[in-house]
Formats: sequence, structure tokens, C-alpha cells
Amino acid sequence: MISKSPLFRKLIALFLLTSVFAPLFGQHPPKLIVRSDDIGSFNAANLAIIETYQKGITTSVELMVNCPWAPEAVKMLKENPNLDVGVHLMITSEWENCKWRPLTAAKSLVDDYGNFYSFIYPNEKVPMASIQEHQWKLEDIEAEFRAQIELAKKMLPRISHISTHMGSGNWNKEVKEMLIRLSKEYNLPQDMDYEFLMFPDLDLKSKANVEEKIQAFLRALDELKKDRVYLFVEHPGLDVSEMENVGHEGYRNVREDRSEVTKILLDPRIKSKIHQLGIELTDFKSLKPKGTE
Repeated sequence: MISKSPLFRKLIALFLLTSVFAPLFGQHPPKLIVRSDDIGSFNAANLAIIETYQKGITTSVELMVNCPWAPEAVKMLKENPNLDVGVHLMITSEWENCKWRPLTAAKSLVDDYGNFYSFIYPNEKVPMASIQEHQWKLEDIEAEFRAQIELAKKMLPRISHISTHMGSGNWNKEVKEMLIRLSKEYNLPQDMDYEFLMFPDLDLKSKANVEEKIQAFLRALDELKKDRVYLFVEHPGLDVSEMENVGHEGYRNVREDRSEVTKILLDPRIKSKIHQLGIELTDFKSLKPKGTE
């Protein structure tokens, strides 16, 4: 016979209350931002990034306004109004066969042909191709960043945040402080202003084939912890000749590498695993920057 003592009834009530409200007050599933960088850089990048948003797991993209395919990217982004977009500030032009220029005069940031230098940091295989090997001026970087932010906001008013290409905003203390100031002035948080952890260590380039990369990604999803926000950053592209001609010393297999990134972000097993684990796909505009909650 089941006891109906007052203590027993209280315990039953407490159990029922806990089972109903525990999910509200307990741990929450992990969140994951999947950021696809460099929209605007190439047609192959634009097409791949939009596809991985529409059919895959991309949740946020970073727009490079200096690049020749930026107008196409903006058109595509307007056709996908819910996709989160950041302005991807740049002062480098790394590819050998395709060069990008500043929006401003920026004389201390360009080579003899008026192109951005290839790298931020020296590359021993390409002497004198980095900003750090030249007499750069902070005022030139600030003017260029301002011009890119303002053009991005004009082209796509919904820009939600700032990120930087190849670490263009965090390689020097003065540059970092200047960008913090611009971020506040334009009311655009930087990506690093958000509370997140980097996606579990996943060296996709070390894997032999795309299936190994997909399996590694699936295993990494199991490592995500509750009540945490994670960020995964990659560069989708297509397996086309345009990407075959993209490369620089130290990174030659761009076509293969970036087309495999696209396959990973589109793979139905990954999307299914995210759903199975209850991982919430999110973006920067859905989160509050640190210190604002």
C-alpha cells in the first residue's frame, strides 16, 4: 500500500515541480556560431557561402567590401535578409594572382603597384611582403577601416558586427585600441566582444580526405559543453577553376581545401548530429556582447 502521509505528498509534489521546471533553471544546450568568411572575395566563395547558409549550417558571414565580387555578394545577402553579416575589415591582399586595393589613399599600406601588402606578419618565403616590414601609419589604417565600415553600412545597413581579415585588427596594440574606439563610435561590436569558446581543436587540413574531415567534425560536436557558446570559422568555396588559381606561398591547395569545407558544412550527417545533440545554431546578432547583459 502506498503511503499517503503529508511528507510523502510533499516529496511527490517537489519531484513533479522539479521535473517540470528543471529545464528552465538548469543547464542549456550548447550554442554554435558557424561563420563563413570572405564573402565578396570570389564568385566561387559567394555561391558556396550562400549555399551553406540555405542548405547547410552557416549562420554568419563576413563581407569584404574592397573585393571585386562584393556587389554580387551584397545582392545575394539582400536576397537572404535573415543571414547575419559582419564587415570583414582588411589591410592585406594575400593571393598571388588576384590583388585587392584600399578604398583610401593609404600610402603606407600598399606596395609599388597600389595593392595591399600580402601579409600582416613576415613570410620568410616572400620577403618584404608584409605590413610589419614597412613603415605603416596608424592614421592610414584608421582611415581605411572607417571607409570600409561606412561602405559596408551603405551597401548593407543591417551589418551587425566587425571582424577582421587575417587578424588585421589585433596584431598591434595601437591598432587594437583604435579599432575598439571605432567599434564604439559606429555601434558595431567586434566578434571578439562576444563570450564564446573556439570550436574544439580540429585541424581539418591534416586529414587525408573529406570523409575523414566530416568524421572529425562529428566527433568534435560531441565535445561541446552545455551552457557554452562556440565559434567555428571557415572559408567555403567551390571546386572550380577560379579557385585553382588562388594561392600563395604556404597555401596552395585552396581549390581542394575550400570545396571540402563546403561539403562539410552541407553534409546531412552533421546537420542531423547537431539536431540530435540539441545544439542550437546561432549568430552574432542573436547574442549580447560581453558587459551588456
